[in-house]
Amino acid sequence: MAEFITHFLLCNIVISIIIGIFLVSKWIFKNTLTSRMQYNLWYFLLVLLLTPFFPVQSKQFPDLFSWLNHVIISPAFQTDQNKTVVSPATLSNSSDWMNEFTISVNSSTPAIIRSILLCVWIAGMFVMLVLVLKSSLQLRSLKRSALPLQNTTICKLYKQCLFEMKITRNIPIYSTAFLKTPIITGIFKTRIYMPIHLISDHQETDVRYILLHELQHYKHKDSLANYLMFLTAILYWFNPIVWYALKEMRNDREIACDTSVLKMLDECDYEKYGNTLINFAEKISSFPFAAGLGGNIKQIKRRIISIASYKNPSFHKKAIGIIAFMLITAEIISFTPFISSYAAINDQYNWNYSSENITQTDLSSYFKNYEGSFVLFNSNRDSWTVYDMEHATHRISPDSTYKIYDALWGLEENIITPQNSLLIWDGKDYPFEAWNTDLTLDSAMAASANWYFQTIDERLSLTRIQNYLNKIEYGNKNIMGGLSSYWLESTLKISPVEQVELLKKLQANNLEFHSNNLQAVKNSILLSSVNDKKLYGKTGTGRIDDKDVNGWFVGYIETTDNTCFFATNISANSDATGNSAAQITMSILSDMNIWRQ
Repeated sequence: MAEFITHFLLCNIVISIIIGIFLVSKWIFKNTLTSRMQYNLWYFLLVLLLTPFFPVQSKQFPDLFSWLNHVIISPAFQTDQNKTVVSPATLSNSSDWMNEFTISVNSSTPAIIRSILLCVWIAGMFVMLVLVLKSSLQLRSLKRSALPLQNTTICKLYKQCLFEMKITRNIPIYSTAFLKTPIITGIFKTRIYMPIHLISDHQETDVRYILLHELQHYKHKDSLANYLMFLTAILYWFNPIVWYALKEMRNDREIACDTSVLKMLDECDYEKYGNTLINFAEKISSFPFAAGLGGNIKQIKRRIISIASYKNPSFHKKAIGIIAFMLITAEIISFTPFISSYAAINDQYNWNYSSENITQTDLSSYFKNYEGSFVLFNSNRDSWTVYDMEHATHRISPDSTYKIYDALWGLEENIITPQNSLLIWDGKDYPFEAWNTDLTLDSAMAASANWYFQTIDERLSLTRIQNYLNKIEYGNKNIMGGLSSYWLESTLKISPVEQVELLKKLQANNLEFHSNNLQAVKNSILLSSVNDKKLYGKTGTGRIDDKDVNGWFVGYIETTDNTCFFATNISANSDATGNSAAQITMSILSDMNIWRQ
């Protein structure tokens, strides 16, 4: 939940921009759209504002929030090269197997700050709810004090208005001394409340106009809009742009009702309706669930201008208006994936496994205190073995496992070649002795030397890296975390299932890269060769604020007649390393009789 608030606050920046675009679009088409169309557009915007709280995702749009996350508030990670994070670790007590080195990254937004922001947001919503509750209690008192309307003349007039509006439902009408303007409340138990002063000093024409206006609110279900606006105001209590949008929606609602009434009147009655509006609209109702006739001076002025300029739209104008309405609606809908906080924080790979042969198994005894997953694909059997499907499809930072593909980019761009992959050490003092020397691809992969692959990235540029990630569809393909750290517990993320799918393509040479380059990468991750079996793999460790929180081991085992691909990921508050993930993997593979050393 604390993670959600970061994305939600960032989401508000995008929402504010969208509201601006929406208002400009409405202004451009203001002479084309009818009043009712302009008001109905707000419903789409309200749904858009509620999108961050619903699970809406789309693969067709970039994750804008990861970029904002990096630039403004959320985890902007920096490498701390003055700290030795993990000492070299080996498997099977073999010093030439594969050393694992990792460096800590620092989160610039501690969890405590996100927790504070969350508490402030919840506290603000609580205050809003208290205010709404107070207003609701006032409305309840109004209902208790109100009496059924007894004035026979107005009751008769009211029935005529219901008939004119073709409303067959019996909507009760009450009189009260606690209102200055009439209001209509309720969705299921709808009621109209008339001020006593309006009843006692009434002119039949004025009362008719007022009743028609209130019944237009009922006919167009404006009480439902009140509830949606009320909910939106609570959720976005801190955003003045949203509050301004809600105010504009209320204005458009009243103008739309005015227009609907005018359609029922003769043109000569427009001025009379405007005068009624001026005489009785003294102030907006203070009840959040009610719709009324009133408004402040500025709002009344807009409505009077609208009434004075009103003309029944021609067929041509209606047709153009419908097209404009559809264009703006499509514009609003297109923004939905950009403001889904769910999509931003729930990096779940939508794996279409309906046609796959999958066995889900319980391997919790191997993982002990770690959360995580194990994924295995057996080529001969064309079958999957998966432990913990949810984690297996959850995208996580790849850390050093990404170096497999980073090396491939460097080879494809001739930054390094299979014959000459030597890169010169920059002379910086790194925390591991194995890093403080000139390195080849094989030695850099074995030492997991960050500087080697960061050098490749610097020579590639973000644009080329992005193109390669898009080409092979690597995870969420998001590199907005920065050139030096996007794969280190930052914006780039991939799931264990995707790791296996990519390894399958790598091993079979289905990635459409030069075969010599692919072979060079394969050679660099060859960990062990026993008889006719070869083990290829790469570990990765994610360390944040000096704590190992993410451990990877991915790879495959080749024999003369079969290949098995695997990916293991573990997570914990601490001690979740690539070395631990590798040990878990080797134990599972040994018990499955897939690899024995």
